[in-house]
Amino acid sequence: MQTKTHTIGLLTSGGDAPGMNAAIRAVVRTAMFNDIQVFGIKNGFEGLINGEFLPLDARSVGGILQRGGTILHTRRSERFMEKTWQREAIRNMNEATMDGLIVIGGDGSMRGAHELALQKFNVIGIPASIDNDIWGTNMAIGVDTALNTIMEAVDKLRDTASSHSRAFLIETMGRGSGYLAVMAGIVCGAEVVLIPEVPTTVEDVAASVEDAYRRGKTHAIVIVAEGANIKINDLSQAIDALDVGFKTRVSILGHIQRGGGPTAFDRLLAARMGSAAINGFLKGQSDVMVGLNGRAIELIPFTQVLEHKRVANMEYYTMARELAR
Repeated sequence: MQTKTHTIGLLTSGGDAPGMNAAIRAVVRTAMFNDIQVFGIKNGFEGLINGEFLPLDARSVGGILQRGGTILHTRRSERFMEKTWQREAIRNMNEATMDGLIVIGGDGSMRGAHELALQKFNVIGIPASIDNDIWGTNMAIGVDTALNTIMEAVDKLRDTASSHSRAFLIETMGRGSGYLAVMAGIVCGAEVVLIPEVPTTVEDVAASVEDAYRRGKTHAIVIVAEGANIKINDLSQAIDALDVGFKTRVSILGHIQRGGGPTAFDRLLAARMGSAAINGFLKGQSDVMVGLNGRAIELIPFTQVLEHKRVANMEYYTMARELAR
């Protein structure tokens, strides 16, 4: 295990998340403070294979704190799943005299980082995923911003729903985790929340929407995670066929949830995690991910992170159902 780092690589991988740029900035500036050179790697793991390296300095990361997306760009790499291309990536980093690598991304990115660590290259991961499906951290970078984006969209859709007496079915991201849907359901006062972790029937959803109509509400809001067991358009057609009082409208928020400038929470989380990654290298750490545990920033072994899958908190799911009554 290394005791001193002189040059590191830095990449963003997988889906973009608001706050990635803030993390890039924190890594570069903390590294510079400790006399460490940083090479940015464009286009994620694919850029590692292709040797797309560029030096980063204070000027490179100036003015990016408030920007969404990632200045390093991100791309999924099928090739990187093969050992041959992983070895090519390590060879490229060795030729560039890199002592370590920081990977900012989601669950798949952490798995890629772990594969490099297994081949004795020093790697630390920073979790950035709006789904908040990465085990080992209470929050990943980008989650808070995405949730605020959803909340603003639902609040605006509610105005139209009330004006026309409609039931709006709103799809959020979350193929494997219902975190965003559950939290949006609570903060937006939804009548129903559908998540991958809990199978739901059309009849149950229709009954809740009809109950809202009978109680004299002027609208109903149904939040549907994209990974729920019922597809949103099928659900809309089925509810309309049951004639529950409200007619439905579908709104799929899609990639708007990924964009926009990061919130104060995400900027601070990114700063803390970026700084912790550099300091982790200086202390000889590798094969770990930076995580938020309560209020503390900790380093969690990749082996623990990848053994588990973070799902929606069922206590919050129950709360969402109780508050909808």
